[in-house]
Amino acid sequence: MKVVADTLGVARSNLVRQLSDSPKPRGRYQRRGDDELLAAIRQLTDARPTYGYRRITALLNRARQASGAEPINHKRVFRLMAQGQLLLQPHVGHRPIRAHEGRVIALASNQRWSSDGLEISCWNGEIVRLVFAIDTCDREIIAWQASTGGVSGEMVRDLMLACVERRFNALRAPHPVQWLAITAPPMSPVRR
Repeated sequence: MKVVADTLGVARSNLVRQLSDSPKPRGRYQRRGDDELLAAIRQLTDARPTYGYRRITALLNRARQASGAEPINHKRVFRLMAQGQLLLQPHVGHRPIRAHEGRVIALASNQRWSSDGLEISCWNGEIVRLVFAIDTCDREIIAWQASTGGVSGEMVRDLMLACVERRFNALRAPHPVQWLAITAPPMSPVRR
């Protein structure tokens, strides 16, 4: 046997096992009670077709706990649902393509400005509210206003005037400038 194993380049123990054992037919892994469990799973998925294997496992274990039975592993439920073709389609995270309506970029400075605001919570409990304007072409912050009170319309008007004065050195812009304002509520406080 040693000469044959050396000639074939395999281990003797492997040859001995192949001669003594009859090959087992390979098939699906089955465990005692899988048929009853698959019927219970199918009953739940018929009632709740959008539930995945983890939620089905939770429902099964809740019912089994009430009856005093042992809980079931989620991997077993996954295997049975896969064999019964009851799994949901996997979520791959693709978003639908949305067409943009309108211009996204500004080709030159001083054509489109945008404003936004944020809040910063301080350690002493005060909240600092900040509004700022940014040029959408070069991403430069043109002007900003800060307050511990609320943001008023007067603050925003002063911010617009400060932007025009800093960019054009005048009280009026020589050409129309598009102003994009974010009207959403301010961001949640930043904590450190």
